[in-house]
Amino acid sequence: MLKSSSEIKTWYALYARSRAEKQANELLTASGIESYLPLIRTLKQWSDRKKWVEEPLFRSYIFVRISPPEYYEVLNVPGVVRYIFFEGKAVAIPPQQIEAIRQFIVSGDELPDVDLDLSPGSKVNIIAGPMKGISGELQEIMGKKKVRIEIDGLGQSVYLELPASHIRAL
Repeated sequence: MLKSSSEIKTWYALYARSRAEKQANELLTASGIESYLPLIRTLKQWSDRKKWVEEPLFRSYIFVRISPPEYYEVLNVPGVVRYIFFEGKAVAIPPQQIEAIRQFIVSGDELPDVDLDLSPGSKVNIIAGPMKGISGELQEIMGKKKVRIEIDGLGQSVYLELPASHIRAL
């Protein structure tokens, strides 16, 4: 049985108020809207202590999977500012990119040192590993196993630990 266009759900990126991502994500979920806030654990240091905290992988961004009738309902959730737009339309995120982000969050593998034969500004595609299928622009190379890539469609940079064999120039 085919789904009608009002039943087809698509992933979109939302812009949330700064430091309100977790609260907005909880409110979206409580409203019955499928949302995803990728969180990573980082060690924070204050003057008197260190503590592990969960922070958003993409600051101020939340992903929602909605059908067309839910489009405006999402904007009524406190903490949600707007959809991420490109050329006047809300950016639809391919499901494989959401799955790649989920896999990246789950995997915490240590990577070997390798030399990258790419330069900042290069368009790259990740061809292996948990972020497979994601494309973007190489922003910075930091050492032998860490790069910063700006993900296409989001305009956000994310630090990834990837060996050169996992990245291919487009």
